[in-house]
Amino acid sequence: MTINFGAFLSSFWIMLYGMLGIFIVTIVIIIAIVLLNKLTSHKKNVHQDAEE
Repeated sequence: MTINFGAFLSSFWIMLYGMLGIFIVTIVIIIAIVLLNKLTSHKKNVHQDAEE
């Protein structure tokens, strides 16, 4: 059984680009979730809590 090193390197770079794409998409989704949480969160009124 022989290993074709050229084919291995070719497939390695394709796999690396795929993994990098998955990582970037994951980071974009996390950033979107954090931004949506900050934009849509209900903040407590500080003055209202002090009066009670």
